[in-house]
Amino acid sequence: MHRYPRDFRGHGPNPPDAAWPGGAKIAISIVLNYEEGGENNLLHGDAQSEAFLSDIAGAAPWPGMRHWNMESIYDYGARAGFWRLHRLFVEQNIPVTVYGVTTALARNPEQVAAMKSAGWEIASHGLKWVDHRDMDPAEEARQIAESFRLHKEVVGCPPVGWYTGRCSMNTVRLTAETQRLAWISDTYDDDLPYWMELGDHDQLVIPYTLEANDMRFATAPGYITGEQFYQYLKDSFDTLYAEGCDGRAKMFSIGLHNRLIGRPGKFAGLKKFLDYAKSHDGVWFPRRIDIAQHWKKTHPHKRFERPSQMDRARFIARFGSIFEHSPWIAERAFDLELGPAHDSAAGLHNALARMFRSASADERLGVLRAHPDLAGKLAAAKRLTPESTHEQASAALDALTDAERDTFQRLNTDYVAKHGFPFIIAVRDNTKASILAAFHARIGNDTATEFATACAQVERIAELRLKDQLP
Repeated sequence: MHRYPRDFRGHGPNPPDAAWPGGAKIAISIVLNYEEGGENNLLHGDAQSEAFLSDIAGAAPWPGMRHWNMESIYDYGARAGFWRLHRLFVEQNIPVTVYGVTTALARNPEQVAAMKSAGWEIASHGLKWVDHRDMDPAEEARQIAESFRLHKEVVGCPPVGWYTGRCSMNTVRLTAETQRLAWISDTYDDDLPYWMELGDHDQLVIPYTLEANDMRFATAPGYITGEQFYQYLKDSFDTLYAEGCDGRAKMFSIGLHNRLIGRPGKFAGLKKFLDYAKSHDGVWFPRRIDIAQHWKKTHPHKRFERPSQMDRARFIARFGSIFEHSPWIAERAFDLELGPAHDSAAGLHNALARMFRSASADERLGVLRAHPDLAGKLAAAKRLTPESTHEQASAALDALTDAERDTFQRLNTDYVAKHGFPFIIAVRDNTKASILAAFHARIGNDTATEFATACAQVERIAELRLKDQLP
């Protein structure tokens, strides 16, 4: 059994109504990354200098050496950039979430005090601002635990939110497994929060952004001027705000760094955007903990039995009757590369239909012949499967007059005599009258055409049955 872990479905084609407080059309989450003093540095016990996200063109690590220019750029973020941003957000009464590298927070006590005084949320940005890509899972788990300990010591309470950033394939799992976090954000895969299941723990994920993010001032392709940053934020806002006006409210994350957006020319673009956003009605500026609390209350997680997580016996027992009396289709589908995308009616239908379509002509003919006649002898004897009984009843085929029943039975006999399999139609898509009309129209088709038509109807019947069971 091979299972594919990536989730391409998410909320699906009909995402939930965010129902933001006060009927807000958009939730703008401002995130301020605080990394100054937590970056790679020999003073911090690292083997090289920092090279990530600065104004130094083509920066590279200096093994075994301190990098004075790099350090001074990070220092600017703490000494000047932070306070410029702090004044702006306090004056505009916009609460922010801080992604605080724990060791950086420990080295910046005045800034921490200012964050707390402003009522900002101080989430964890990991113990150190370093690359976790090749870190051993046990060491990463140790650093996560140490970050919790030190964060509480420095801030006064442990973090309830987490974003590592330069993460490993294990980061999301390791942070969720602590079961201490109201939210985690090491994903970029949605415009709304969502729930992730890890064992018996339901973890809320609030996706983050790398594009509505001032880091693009330090990467290529990226922003050159504050006006470019403003324009991108404005375009994003306008799109999401319009969706909110149509009843599809979304979340807009904006990522900031003291040493980048804190520079005057870049800062001007941010301020211009905030003025623009605040000129609209229905704009909510929450901290990420506010989003988490709202989502937990408004959209609590509801577990259901997921096809991709079933064992073979359960899978076949649950879905073996989706194609009438043909459990072999479910048996073959179980061996496909199933994953979260197949935990919906549409997804699982695709897997089952693939096995039906790839079967031999004789096998598909067997599926057709497994279907009962419409309003036939099996129905009269009440020997239909529960699914067929329900379907035929939906078009009142269980309450025919004697004349109507005689008509159906005559048509059934003539159809089978000509084509060699029963007349098949997705009854739930039809009425008694439209079924009779289709019967009269299709009985005159050649058998090849009817075989293809009947197979398509079998797939449609299976789809409707799955929609009764799965989201």
